[in-house]
Amino acid sequence: MTTQAIVLNGGSSAGKSEIVRHLQAVLPRPWLAFGVDSLIEAMPRSMQDTDAGIEFAPDGAVDVGPEFMALQAAWMEGIAAMVRAGAPVIIDDVFLGAAATQRRWQRVLAGLDVLWVGVRCDTAIAAERERARGDRIPGMAATQATMVHEGVVYDLEVDTTHTPSPTCAKIIAAQVTT
Repeated sequence: MTTQAIVLNGGSSAGKSEIVRHLQAVLPRPWLAFGVDSLIEAMPRSMQDTDAGIEFAPDGAVDVGPEFMALQAAWMEGIAAMVRAGAPVIIDDVFLGAAATQRRWQRVLAGLDVLWVGVRCDTAIAAERERARGDRIPGMAATQATMVHEGVVYDLEVDTTHTPSPTCAKIIAAQVTT
């Protein structure tokens, strides 16, 4: 069966978005890419820092409420509909609920050929990247580095600690069936 979706999961600053850009360049056909950061940016500002929406704590912890979860569920269904309509899609996500988040994706992507990829990075390296980026709450990378992987089952894992993103993209692309 031809791979229809690639789901990348990893903590903040692990290198997922950069891998996605390289994947789009090396895959033999055009792939759309959607990331959880874009979902958050698409939400109204009133959703941020509320119990019902998404809260970013000063220590980097992220909590999501029922309104965020409802919008995220609709977003996930929309992405699955695009895949079912024939668009190959790369999903760049942070499984804040770890295995529970994977189960939500598995439900909406049921019946599709999905490549599940864990993107890991040493906590200290991810924290350094976070500092260099300047657009993340300090502590987010360290908080998410391991917890997003708890109980998640992957077809493939890559580690950006010492492996450059272009190489990780080639490793992932080699697992994509066409």
